[in-house]
Amino acid sequence: MHFLIIPIYLLHLCLLARGSALTTAISANERLCFYADVDKAGEKIGFYFAVQSGGSFDIDFDIKDPNEKVILDGKRERQGDYVLTANVAGEYAFCFENDMSTLTEKLVDFDIMVESEPRREPPAKQGQISEQTSALEESIFRLNGMLMNIKRNQKHFHTRENRGFSIVKSTQNRLFWYAVFESIAIVGMAV
Repeated sequence: MHFLIIPIYLLHLCLLARGSALTTAISANERLCFYADVDKAGEKIGFYFAVQSGGSFDIDFDIKDPNEKVILDGKRERQGDYVLTANVAGEYAFCFENDMSTLTEKLVDFDIMVESEPRREPPAKQGQISEQTSALEESIFRLNGMLMNIKRNQKHFHTRENRGFSIVKSTQNRLFWYAVFESIAIVGMAV
């Protein structure tokens, strides 16, 4: 019977978290907002974003609570990973603004997660949960934290890889046009 407690508990944890991972293109001089509902005050809101391509790989952002009060903002940020506690229930706005760019579209990966922290209730009878089960739960929570850290690192390295690829592509394009210009100059001097 004890071996069923952990899978049921993990399933319960999975059902408590709601999240969305998206990639969006933000045109020049565009403001784009996304929304997440928070059911009650005290819930945790996780917000991650990274500019994958476009311009100087930076973007402006802000987060507003249901009362339209700005709770977090940033200017010319390349990426960010924030955890906030919701003070009021309602619809929170996560907005990106590409106003510093006049021509360049930007590709932004972002992740919004609203999570209720489960409260472990004490057992109805003393001794109902053994020490081994408590130790196992603690190990699972530690593993979950480590996996979330690995996931964040993977997102960071993916962003760095995309930026590096963009720089290589830009350099390759410049070298190509330099070689074309150089060839035309050599032919022009020979004639």
